[in-house]
Formats: sequence, structure tokens, C-alpha cells
Amino acid sequence: MEIHRLKAFHDNYIFVLHDPTHNRAAVVDPGDSAPVIQCLADLGATLTAIFNTHHHSDHVGGNQRLLEQFSQAVVYGGAEDRGRIPGQHIFLKPGDTVSFGDERGEVIFVPGHTRAHIAYYFPPMAGSEWGELFCGDTLFAGGCGRLFEGTPADMVSSLTKLRQLPDQTRVWCAHEYTLKNLQFAVTVEGDNAVLRQRLQDVQEARRQNQPTVPSVLGLEKLTNPFLRWDQPTLQAAVGSQNPVQTFARLRGQKDRF
Repeated sequence: MEIHRLKAFHDNYIFVLHDPTHNRAAVVDPGDSAPVIQCLADLGATLTAIFNTHHHSDHVGGNQRLLEQFSQAVVYGGAEDRGRIPGQHIFLKPGDTVSFGDERGEVIFVPGHTRAHIAYYFPPMAGSEWGELFCGDTLFAGGCGRLFEGTPADMVSSLTKLRQLPDQTRVWCAHEYTLKNLQFAVTVEGDNAVLRQRLQDVQEARRQNQPTVPSVLGLEKLTNPFLRWDQPTLQAAVGSQNPVQTFARLRGQKDRF
């Protein structure tokens, strides 16, 4: 499975999955149809699936136009998003799987950013060491999504599921937020040498207009404060030993950063 990262809007990413053997494609969170249509034309591929993580317009805004051009495409989304995702055909529940080409992805229910948010995890295929995680706006490189329809407890539960995945997992998050996320992270865990080095690397990458997505889950576990709410240094930074309260205070500080 080839993965093509497309830019959209100000800082969104859309991901096109390509099966070169059968020349079929799927797309994750097509907020805008135009770059997807261009990518498919360049590949000469037929769109067969649209995988949505949640209902926000910058993730689903291209669905209808893509269905007009590729009527055979099947639209997937969370069962709790019924009526909120344009053209949705399949209503996924926790533990369901999706297929693309020879690969099978696991559906992970990750509410918090929205009440119905899901993620798609494709384990490593034979001959590959990398799993692929498409997590929408739940987990970002260096951060996590804002809580619009969920609670801190919801998000801690969701992020716990994601951080239990193998370190050798590429994190295909939907926005280029990494630099600001890490600038916040060093304000609460400035003694973390791995985090400081990561910030320097990301600063250089962004100076050269290079993308920072995908990230790697093993690095997130070492540097992302929103996967580290049970670390004593972060608990001390926000004055709480309760994991959910630690997360909530971190999220509140980030909202004001």
C-alpha cells in the first residue's frame, strides 16, 4: 500500500492509499475533493473507498464531489456519526475492520474531539516493520485534538488505546500543527532532552517548508505531553497526581497557549 500525503486548506492533510497491483485507491478524510481528483488522475487509479474519521467539514467536505465522479466508492465512518457524514454507507463500530487491497485495518473508537471519532490502524504487512495509523484529529504530532464533544476522561481513554499500539507505527494525523505543539510541550517538560531535540529538528524542517507528518508513535510516547499524563514531571508541572486531571489541565493550558 502506497500512501500519498496531500495538502488542503491552510494546514490540513488528506491521505490517498494506493494499491498499485489493482490500481485502486482509497482516501482518508477528503475535506477537499480537488487535490484527491488530481492525485487519482496522476496515478490513473479508481477510487473505491472513503475512510472518514469524523464529521467535521474539513474532513468530509469533498465526499459528495468524489461520489459524483466515482459512484462505486464506499463511504465509511463511525456509527455514531450517522446523519453527519455526507454519503456515508458503512457505519463502523469498535472492533470492526475495513479492507483495502490486501490489507485489513482495525477500527478504533476514539471519542473526545467529537463523540463519534474513530481511527484506522493497519498493522504491518509481511515484509514491513511499519503499521499505519490514521487518527484524524485525536492524536497530533506533539499534541492532541481539542475537546468539542467529549470529556477529558474520554480523551484519556482514547489516547490510551492509541499509545498501546506498537512504537513502529506511523502516525498520519490530519493537520500540520507540530511546531506549535512542541513549542507548548517544552513549557511543561523543558527538561526532556528528547523533546528539546525534536523541537530543534521540527523548527529546521518547517524553515525548509518540509512536512512533519507522518510522525512515529515511539517518538510521540517520549515527547508528546498528551500521551504522558502519568509522568511525574508533567503531573508536577500542573499540580496533580490524577491522570485525567493532569490531562485536563494540560489541555486547558494548551488551549490558552
